[in-house]
Amino acid sequence: MSQKKWYQMSVDETLQLLETDSGQGLTQAEAEKRRAAVGDNVLAEGKKISPVTLFLNQFKDFMVLVLMGATLISGLLGEYLDAITIIAIILMNGVLGFIQEFRAERSLQALKELSAPTAKVIRDGNLLHLAAVELVPGDIVLLESGDRVPADVRWLAANGLYVEESALTGESVPVSKMEERLVGEELPVGDQRNLGFKGTLITRGTARGVVIRTGMETEMGKIADLIQNTEEMQTPLQYRLEQLGKILILVALGLTVMVVVAGLTHGQPAYGMFLAGVTLAVAAIPEGLPAIVTIALAMGVQRMIKRKAIVRKLPSVETLGCASVICSDKTGTLTQNKMTVTHIWLGGRLLEVTGEGYEPKGEIVYEGKKLDAAREPMLDRFLKVAAYCNNARLVEIRPQESKGKKAKGEEAATWNINGDPTEGALVVLSAKAGILNSSEPGETERIKEFPFDSERKRMSVVVSDSGGRVIYTKGAPDMLIERCNYVLWDNKVIPFTNTMKQKVLAANEGMAKSALRVLGMAYRELKSADSCQSEEDAEKNLVFIGLAGMIDPPRKEVREAIHKCKKAGIRTVMITGDHQTTAEAIAKQLGMLPANGLVVNGAQLSSMSDQQLDKSVEQIYVYARVSPEHKLRIVKALQKKGHVVAMTGDGVNDAPAIKAADIGISMGITGTDVSKEASALILSDDNFATIVAAIEEGRGIYENIRKFIRYLLASNVGEILTMFLAMMAGLPLPLVPIQILWVNLVTDGLPAMALGVDQAEKDLMQQKPRPARENIFARRLGWKIISRGVLIGLCTLAAFWLTLRQNPGDPGHLMKAQTVTFATLVMAQLIHVFDCRSSRSIFHRNPLQNKYLVLSVLSSIVLLLGVVYIEALQPIFKTVSLNFADWVLVLIMASIPTFLMGLGSIMSGRSNKKGARYTSRPITR
Repeated sequence: MSQKKWYQMSVDETLQLLETDSGQGLTQAEAEKRRAAVGDNVLAEGKKISPVTLFLNQFKDFMVLVLMGATLISGLLGEYLDAITIIAIILMNGVLGFIQEFRAERSLQALKELSAPTAKVIRDGNLLHLAAVELVPGDIVLLESGDRVPADVRWLAANGLYVEESALTGESVPVSKMEERLVGEELPVGDQRNLGFKGTLITRGTARGVVIRTGMETEMGKIADLIQNTEEMQTPLQYRLEQLGKILILVALGLTVMVVVAGLTHGQPAYGMFLAGVTLAVAAIPEGLPAIVTIALAMGVQRMIKRKAIVRKLPSVETLGCASVICSDKTGTLTQNKMTVTHIWLGGRLLEVTGEGYEPKGEIVYEGKKLDAAREPMLDRFLKVAAYCNNARLVEIRPQESKGKKAKGEEAATWNINGDPTEGALVVLSAKAGILNSSEPGETERIKEFPFDSERKRMSVVVSDSGGRVIYTKGAPDMLIERCNYVLWDNKVIPFTNTMKQKVLAANEGMAKSALRVLGMAYRELKSADSCQSEEDAEKNLVFIGLAGMIDPPRKEVREAIHKCKKAGIRTVMITGDHQTTAEAIAKQLGMLPANGLVVNGAQLSSMSDQQLDKSVEQIYVYARVSPEHKLRIVKALQKKGHVVAMTGDGVNDAPAIKAADIGISMGITGTDVSKEASALILSDDNFATIVAAIEEGRGIYENIRKFIRYLLASNVGEILTMFLAMMAGLPLPLVPIQILWVNLVTDGLPAMALGVDQAEKDLMQQKPRPARENIFARRLGWKIISRGVLIGLCTLAAFWLTLRQNPGDPGHLMKAQTVTFATLVMAQLIHVFDCRSSRSIFHRNPLQNKYLVLSVLSSIVLLLGVVYIEALQPIFKTVSLNFADWVLVLIMASIPTFLMGLGSIMSGRSNKKGARYTSRPITR
């Protein structure tokens, strides 16, 4: 049954196919039989992973296995403190990963909460209140305003029925429903107006429906299945760290073997060389790297919280930093999700309405002049129709006062709408002019209402006003003018001629082309003999007043945010379930649709093959009237092209694509629990502009990770090279194992962490996104690591050799030379750390800007001095006190690598400028 196109069937055909009766419903026996066959009306859960398995899975990563090996080696060497530190790092990362994955898998539970807990069902001719889980295809259900649809249903009768489906389809306003059959082979879900869908909300009217699909067969169930079967992408950071771990272990083991072999070849003791070789292996692998990455990400997360972005998965911060495409939902993301009247057509004049959202602040303006309704009879009459032919209410929500006093900096009152968003927009419009729809004794009072329905497309109310009775009517302009014989023009009631009607229709068409939702307003002053017992009697000889044009307006910050994205080389694409005209108009207003940009709707997308979509996906900027399956196709097509895709959204329909994207972003205020649980990043202010801040943080964090990788690996290359060259030259060991470990501890800790929170360079957001699979050593990072490491190694070895030549007959001369080597290596790395702050050289940035780095370097120097001069530590670390001349040598040799490379960078920069081979112009697309 789930494969039938239910919307194409008549009511009788549907009931016949389902073998049920509209009045009697199913028998209890038949319902139980069907339930046994199709199962409960619930969303199935995917295969669950036990918390224990989930926790153990955190330790399968290659880098974690390398760390475990380093822990074992450290323990065998007796370095228990180092081993305990590594174990703590492994456990910390495991716990963090476990918490993130455990929370991420709650998407389906949140989805279930959208399902109706109970339903009014007719069985055996009786009205029953049953748990929604018991519903089966063929059940007859009754629904009214405020109810959630308990299963997918075919409407048998719809009385003024409107359903809020934005969480499922993305459409910004409630959809009117009907019971007539529809034609069309592939109608999108949002256009299947004779069907109701599980989890959606009835906002107005009453209905009777027959259940056609339950559980996982429903549209909501299809989304749940997509979430279950969508694989999460490995983040670029995870990929690069895995790649780096493999490189490090191979290089470290290879160089260590070479050092040991060289030492043995030149007559060094086997045991001593083995110990030194194993120590070098431990030092060569920066076991603090995962911890520093975690800390850098965590610090970035704290900064992002202050900028209204909440991170649920740490690596997602870095992922967003290399996003090349942002796929954004329209409703509530690019727009305010608050229908607002922006224009009024009145007597041939197009008036503008200012103000945003539901707050009743704004003006009605014509040619720059504010209009006063009290002095404009036509406008006053128009606003009264908007206010009183209306069932919505404007509500002011005041913040709670603490102990009777307002807190300092307390937020202002907020405004909301109770009722239909379209009617709410008209209420706000009238409130801006000082006309409210709450009647007071002695003033306007409603006598009778003729509700809006999908056939008439009108609503009318009879009110007492100034002692007389008046009928106010609003509705679709084309349907309304058929009931109007007169028009209000220049404050006079004149016949509504065909010429005048054409003017109204032309104005309506012009507003509709601007993606405005248009409603017409009319009235008639009733005589005492007018009974108005039916719509036909009431809605005749009406006087047409004017048109109201409304739209869900763009957020004012979004246009600038999209402009910043363009400068950063990031393309913004709109993916919405709303109508194509509306989507295209909003995209043009926001400046996200270029002249050659394509707009595609769901029907066109369905007719495209995957190959056709792959060819055109980079030229399409707006996708309208799309389904959840379409969103997944779009995300995957972009990923095939090598893009890192960020997907934003707030509805249930967005969740599968959010999960499939490289980074999913949900809305914190309007977002459903499902979208939040599927996402990696939540915008607490629902502001698209916050994404730009997140991108900047992500890029900065990744560059900081590259900085400390550069620092750590160049330092480690220097250590290994010092040992290797000494062994090749037949010299004694320049460093003893305990000194190597101490260098590792002093230089790899606080300075590297301080680099992880370094300030970003000024031109960070002027560069195009880096490739999704960019090698961690790209952009000359590998060259910088090798060149700096070689210089550090050569200068350190030079300091060892020069000191070794002094007083060769002194029995302590080797220990002094090793102490000088130890100090030179530490100082060279601590000077080099400032060079790592810039992609150019140490001279391009203020070295004192990063206060954390300055403090960490000072603390490392204190630790170095303690090992050298504290007598109790000297025997442990095999050091001796150094004099002034020794320190002069240490500082000169330690400074040469950084300043030599810095001068080279400056000379290279000047050469490039003369040759005009380098430009720092911003990227624009």
